[in-house]
Amino acid sequence: MKPLTCYTITLAEPQAAALRDYLRANHYEFRDVPHAKFGAARDKLNLTLYESGKLVVQGKGTQEFVEFVLEPEILKEARLGYEAVLNPDLLVPRMGVDESGKGDFFGPLCIAGVYVNETVVNAWANAGIRDSKSISSDKKIADLAKQIRETPGCVVTAVLIGNEAYNRLYAKMGSVNSILAWGHARAIENLMGQKHRMIPPPVRAISDQFASAKSVVAKALMPLGRQIELVQRHRAEADLSVAAASILARHEFVSRLNHLEKQFGIDLPKGASATVDAAAKAFVAKHGADKLPLVAKMHFRTAYRARGLPEPPRIEWRP
Repeated sequence: MKPLTCYTITLAEPQAAALRDYLRANHYEFRDVPHAKFGAARDKLNLTLYESGKLVVQGKGTQEFVEFVLEPEILKEARLGYEAVLNPDLLVPRMGVDESGKGDFFGPLCIAGVYVNETVVNAWANAGIRDSKSISSDKKIADLAKQIRETPGCVVTAVLIGNEAYNRLYAKMGSVNSILAWGHARAIENLMGQKHRMIPPPVRAISDQFASAKSVVAKALMPLGRQIELVQRHRAEADLSVAAASILARHEFVSRLNHLEKQFGIDLPKGASATVDAAAKAFVAKHGADKLPLVAKMHFRTAYRARGLPEPPRIEWRP
């Protein structure tokens, strides 16, 4: 599925002013264009706002700019119907897979899969479903996750790898990418097991390319998963099915992290930072080092610092 490389829309004056402010704040290079209010460019993306109010967005990154900047920040609405005219593949029945919790010291790794078809895509036209990393509100994530699950025709699954299981898998597999490959393959398999509910059948499964070699996930696919085309690409969250999966995965992660906080009576911050380091030391002081594997990913350096152990030597990354 080829991403959009050209997009045209007419902006009202307040929207044009908001766009200009955004471009300035994000260091776009402005230039004069005949019959236009302004032109602006950054990297390989070009924007021209004409005197008529018509905005033309062109170049690599067009689809990402429209979905993650123009629609949520400037238009305050999604317009997938228009994109579908330019890119019919947006309506193709497909599955998207994404994960949450990979970079978080505390909490599990959650992987979700979502099947969408034309009816589902149209139902989400103004829902604001986009990559969960661009949504800061846990409540918004929860509301969107509920809508995704309740949309007629949408089929979902979740693969939840709790901390104890995660630490066992890491000890056995030796890398996060191997765990991710297994989890993504499991999510695809689970969805294919519900193929009778997916009408029409999906033509492909889409996931982010998190490993340098695409074969990492392909080799992990199980019997049902091998029956469908697997598409891996960077920034796969630009596809609506993967964006929906990212929201479901994030909701599962946040919900289960909250449960761990209540279970152990201590704050468990997201991510990996000095705040997380302090929380890890506080957890060990309260519950003991032997309980840390119940809430944390033990290959993180934070786990060594929290237990007062020397950190393992850093390994130089080589492509």
